[in-house]
Amino acid sequence: MTVTTKSCLLFILLLLYYVIPLEFRHLWQPDETRYAEISREMLQRGNWITPYFFDIRYFEKPIAGYWFNNIGQWLFGHSRFGVRIGSVVATLLSALLVYWLAGRIYAQRAVALTAGLIFLTLLLVYGIGTYAVLDPMLSLWLVAAMCSYWFAAGAVNHRQRLLGYVLLGLACGMGFMAKGFLALAVPVLAIVPWAVWHHRWRELLIFGPVAIVSAALLCAPWALAIHHQQPDYWHYFFWVEHIQRFAQSNAQHQAPFWFYLPVVIAGSLPWLALLPGALRSGWKQRKTLPGGLYLLCWILLPLLFFSIAKGKLLTYILPCFAPLAILMAHHGHTLASRASRILRLNAWINILFGCLGLFALVVVLAPWGIGGQSLFKSHEMLTLTLALVAFAGWAVAGFASLKRWQLAALCPLALALCVGKAIPESVQNANQPEVFVSKIAEKLAVSRYILSNDPGIASAIAWHLQRNDIHFYAKKNELLYGLAYPDSQSRFVSRADFRQWLASHQLRGPVSLVLLLERGGDMPDDLPLAQRVYREGRLVFLQYDAAP
Repeated sequence: MTVTTKSCLLFILLLLYYVIPLEFRHLWQPDETRYAEISREMLQRGNWITPYFFDIRYFEKPIAGYWFNNIGQWLFGHSRFGVRIGSVVATLLSALLVYWLAGRIYAQRAVALTAGLIFLTLLLVYGIGTYAVLDPMLSLWLVAAMCSYWFAAGAVNHRQRLLGYVLLGLACGMGFMAKGFLALAVPVLAIVPWAVWHHRWRELLIFGPVAIVSAALLCAPWALAIHHQQPDYWHYFFWVEHIQRFAQSNAQHQAPFWFYLPVVIAGSLPWLALLPGALRSGWKQRKTLPGGLYLLCWILLPLLFFSIAKGKLLTYILPCFAPLAILMAHHGHTLASRASRILRLNAWINILFGCLGLFALVVVLAPWGIGGQSLFKSHEMLTLTLALVAFAGWAVAGFASLKRWQLAALCPLALALCVGKAIPESVQNANQPEVFVSKIAEKLAVSRYILSNDPGIASAIAWHLQRNDIHFYAKKNELLYGLAYPDSQSRFVSRADFRQWLASHQLRGPVSLVLLLERGGDMPDDLPLAQRVYREGRLVFLQYDAAP
């Protein structure tokens, strides 16, 4: 097979995985609807300095990640494709850097190509890489930072080394502007131990300030601009978003120390059997091949850091999968040269995974499923069929990889193509509110006021209708800080005040209230009687006509 043929096949594979499915999956709340709406409002305002959410200040993240999403919606319009393409571009650029770094470390083009292929088809990378969140952008800059340092470490003269440290600083600066101080912590955790091990700490002390200065110069214009527009931004962003989230007992998303272990295992599919040997080979290469230890430090030390932190999300460890893909690729080629049984084991793991998925769908989750755990209803046979195709495709590709191990890259393909239409209504209802919103869009459009008790649902409404003036009922959630500003306080209506608020605001036009109920919860019994009520699962729409 020629290089041109391989390149064409890889291009087609990327289209099938990362481009074609984007428009055919509804946006998920809260993340995708949130970032879609923030970027839409940023384009509408023309203010690329301060993030606003429903015209309310939103200081949870810096700005650069939103810029990716802004450009996507600016180029491709008000579409799911436009919302998600920023994450895709960031992931594809990361794959190019993985290819470059693998080639530099192992000097084998086949290993480099396989590393890029493995990276793009790792389940966690693909799942987050086609999902509209800021983590793919952060991961891109962290991969760029680690590549920049490796370029500096291999420099043959001071000019190249200086350039490498400048690029390192610029990448860290962009990472900081994408998601904050983590972009500075992760490279330090990975680079410093490796530099000490190889007695390069003196070089790090000499040239490290160059990276710091270049990062500071890159960030300074926006940092000063946001301080000028919002003087309390940095106080909130540093203390609440970093100190509380990662250290304090009341941190968000608390999870046990071992939280990331199953994430790494599941995220390594469809290459799971290569995981233990890849990590072991990185350690074995510590004396003969410096790059192996470099990759291992990049995986394990940030992973340990995130495990110690109080607040945890599976997306935090996305940057660790770039070096893992490189180690897996090298280990896979080594095993292939020995005709190792590990590669066959990897194929059988994928076959088993696909078969277990089929078993769960047919025996447990189908309408006739045992144990009363069925997700699919009797009228959702097409949806169930597509779910079956997704897992059957995984098993078939696993079987094909028994002959050629790299064909494991095809395992998630059927899932990628089918998943958008394979989500059962019971899951879709609360997690993909676009469907519900589209059914009530006409009634919402004529409402003078729209309220919701959930920011994820509210952002789906705002993005669908392209209006920013959503009010909030009973709960403030992540908008607590922004709603405290005097010019935003009127956007919140407490449960106790709702009757009085409704009576006065009905004089100006119809009022709509969209609620996300607790699992198994009932409708609040203290709400005024609405003229129209519509409910699907946990979502409820109530509309009150304008007062005469």
